[in-house]
This record gives sequence, structure tokens and C-alpha cells, in this order.
Amino acid sequence: MNKSQLIEAMAQDAGISKAAAKKALESFLGNVEDTLAKGGKVALIGFGTFSIQKRNARDGRNPSTGAKIKIPAKNVVKFKAGSAFDAKVN
Repeated sequence: MNKSQLIEAMAQDAGISKAAAKKALESFLGNVEDTLAKGGKVALIGFGTFSIQKRNARDGRNPSTGAKIKIPAKNVVKFKAGSAFDAKVN
């Protein structure tokens, strides 16, 4: 399912226009991004938790040349599924 299909499904399920569903989805995504960018986390009971995890700098190798490279530190987004979501998928 891509973004436009999700918007269509949300509009149909909620009985709202596609424009309203798009606005709601973009608001949700924007708020999740803003919260994670500030170092917070977003917990949706039954669905899951979005959080940020710091990955330290490390040495690596270029697989084609074998040359050593420095991989810089960065923050990565982590998602842990909630128990209800996990149970439904499994």
C-alpha cells in the first residue's frame, strides 16, 4: 500500500473526503517527525512506539575496493510493534 492508497482507505473508513484524509495523514507524519527530531518518542498503545537510537561512528570497508572508510555517527529511527499489532500480524 502506498501513500495515496492509504489516504483513499482512510477517507473511505472515516467517511471523509480524500483531502481531509490527506491533511490528517500529513499532520500525523509531521508531528511524528517533529517529535523524533527533538529526541522524543511517540507511543501509540496497541500499535507501537517510534523512537530515535544513536548509532556511533565506526570503521567500515568499501566492498568493491576493500579500502577502509569512516562511517559517521547518526541517529536512526526505531519502531517497536505493540503487542496487539504484533498479535494481529502473527
